[in-house]
Formats: sequence, structure tokens, C-alpha cells
Amino acid sequence: MASVESRPAPAPAASREVDVLVVGGGPAGVGAAFAAARSGAKTLVVEQFNCLGGVATAGGHGHICLYSSWGTKERVVGGIPWEMAIRVAEAGYGIYTNSKCDFEVEGMKLVLDEMAAERGCDLLYHTFFCEAVVEGRRVTGAVVQNKSGRYAISAKRVIDCTGDGDVAASAGCGFDSGDEKTGHCQPVTLMFTIGGVDWERVTEFRGDDWQLKRVWKAAQDAGDMRPYQNQIMGWWWTPTRPDQVGVNFTHVNFIDSTDADDLTRATVEARKQAYETIEVYRKYVPGMENCHMVSTPSTIGIRESRRIHGEYTLTKEDLLAEKEFEDSIGYGSFFIDIHGTSGPGMDDKTYRPHDGFKYQMPYRMLVAKDVDGLLVAGRCASCTHEALGSLRVMPQCGVMGQAAGAAAAMSLAAGVQPREVDVAALQAELRKQECIIDSDDVARANA
Repeated sequence: MASVESRPAPAPAASREVDVLVVGGGPAGVGAAFAAARSGAKTLVVEQFNCLGGVATAGGHGHICLYSSWGTKERVVGGIPWEMAIRVAEAGYGIYTNSKCDFEVEGMKLVLDEMAAERGCDLLYHTFFCEAVVEGRRVTGAVVQNKSGRYAISAKRVIDCTGDGDVAASAGCGFDSGDEKTGHCQPVTLMFTIGGVDWERVTEFRGDDWQLKRVWKAAQDAGDMRPYQNQIMGWWWTPTRPDQVGVNFTHVNFIDSTDADDLTRATVEARKQAYETIEVYRKYVPGMENCHMVSTPSTIGIRESRRIHGEYTLTKEDLLAEKEFEDSIGYGSFFIDIHGTSGPGMDDKTYRPHDGFKYQMPYRMLVAKDVDGLLVAGRCASCTHEALGSLRVMPQCGVMGQAAGAAAAMSLAAGVQPREVDVAALQAELRKQECIIDSDDVARANA
């Protein structure tokens, strides 16, 4: 039999055309889409789940921080991430301070839908990204799959907010993944919510021992708990649901979040851990004797995967030096938070900075180095493994997204590629959108 040369199937014909296509509706995607739409661009968000918000909603993580510099009440994040906190609290679904926001996950879903509608931002839920459409070195759209079938969406600008850098990788962009020496990524976590909690008794028992390592060691020594975790990573509580607590405790290592088999294995294991955790809480934590499962989320939480090569790679050294950039698009301030890449607890690369710590993020880290027409925002932006330990949290992802969305719209208006955007004009536009770019903006926001 004669051999037949294998060729990739051509991309389906475009059935929809937009100015700006945002792939992924997490915190970065929300920032990108809302900023682009506000700037007048016809904008569409493609999202695999049934809501905006990413880890904050589909991921069940009802807690966002930091909006402030480390260890202070000085707010350094504005714009859309800050508006999310205000809006969810005003709607009666949470509370916020200059540092954090705790909220009901379902309430945040509703609020984000409303914010999208107000800005005229189109949404396409229940839709998976398949591959990038590339002409020459320019990304011109994406092939997606949903209940309507497989088809292409044509776009003048594409913003990759997938977290995993799926669009950029498909387009041929270079990337790194995991620890530079071992290749291991941070572990994944399935958040879950428990009810029947007496929070006052829990906080009294907890006192100043935030991690409660002694409790989990006792449970493991007694054979009541497998050694998947050795400290609390987060108990999120809001007075709008006083008997419920969001739990950040499950921990699954050696997972490649770009592999469906790994994601399945991690989800099964993490769900098992969640139910085991409840039994331990009932037995060992006063105030949780009657706790029960309320919900597990639609997706497992991913801390790390691809980091796309950009025009600038932000490093740990940049963060620790609190480096300022002429093309700053906003601040980050979270500690270098690296969960153990080969076991429970925290990695020895974790670093807790001095009070007042904050650093600027440059626009160039959002510009994909290898192609045109594409911006990248969120945890797949251009940075090192250790820098990502701080950059990956939701306020920073939202800041990056808002800058990418505004830049995409501006590049179209000016007839230039995203890498050629007038940075001063971009910063001026971001300030109009109430973003905090430099020290003068910080002073005004806290006056």
C-alpha cells in the first residue's frame, strides 16, 4: 500500500470576527477584556467554564490578596481588580479592606457577569481553545470547540490569559516551565468549602499559630492523616456566610497542568484529600466538630506551568530590588510564595519580605517575543520560577490583564503592533481607568 504523507488539517473558516479576543476568563482575562471593551474595541472572552473569575470562582478560591504593599495598609493595586472587591462587597457577597477581599464564590460570578454587560464585553462560555491561527509571524485568531462545533474566531489582537500559555505555545512561542533546575512545578490544590463551623472557637484555638503544624503532625502520628500537607495554606472566611470556611489545604505534587491525564489524576487525589481533611478537622480542631462538605469547585487550582518568553523576563532579583521600570503597568507586593515542589508545605525558596515591599511590573513582560498580534497576561507572563511565586496571585494577574487589554485596543487605534505601543500613552490610559502605576499614584490612592 502506498504511503500517504500526513499533513495537519487546515483551520476551519472563521465564523466570528472581533477586534480583541481574550482566551481565558480568569482574573487576567477579566482585566484584559474589560479594559479592551472600555477602550472601544469589540471584545470577546472565550472561557472553558460557565463563569468569569477563574480560580476565584470556578476554582472556589473566595479570597483575593494583596491589594496593599506587604505588611501595610498602603493600597498599591487599583483598576479592575480593585473594582471587583468593591462591587462584590457592595452587592452583599463579601467584605474588603485595602489589603484583601473575602467573598462568596457564587456572588462573585454574578457580579462579574454584570460588569461584563456594563462594558459591552461579549462572553462565550463552555468553550475550549484548540489552536492558534497564525499567518506568517502574526497571530490572527483561534480555533475553538464547543457544543456548536469546531470553528475559528478571527481577531485583530489576541490576549492569552489561559494561565498555561496555551495560545502562545500553540503559536510557536518559546516558554519555560517549573523550577529551572528540576523542571518541577508547584503543586496543585483543589479548594473546597465547608459548613457547620463555629468560626469564633476556631480563631480562638488558632491564636497566633497560623499554620497549626503541631495539629497536622499529631494527626499524622496517630494515623488519622496521610502526609499530603503539614500546614494551613488558607482558611477563607466572610461574615456574609458566617458558618462557612473556604479551605486551601489539599496538595498534589508532580502534576503537569497541560496534560489531561495528570489533571484527572490530581483531581481524584485532591478530592480524596478534601474529604479526609474534613475528618481530621472534626477530630482535631475545636469549632469544626460538626463541619461538613458544602462544595468542591469545577476545577483544580494551578500555581505554575508555562511561562512565555517575552520582551523582558521579570526575575526574583528585580522583585527583591523593588526595581522601577519606565514601562511600569502597575505593582505587585505578594511574598515569594512557593509551595513545596516535591512534597508538602513550603519550598525553601519561599521568601517573606520587609513591610512596605512592592515592585513594578514592566509592560514588556506581556509582549510575546516570538510573534506579533499577541499579548500574554497572568501567571503565563514572562518571568522566572521564583518571581512567579509572587506574580501568580490574582491582583497582579488582573493588573497585567488590564494593561494588556488597554494596550491591545491602543495598538489597533494606532495601527501598530503591541510591542510598538506608546508606553506613556498606555500609562495615561491606565490611570484614566484608575490603575496605580507609580509612587505618585500610590500617594494619591492613599491620600
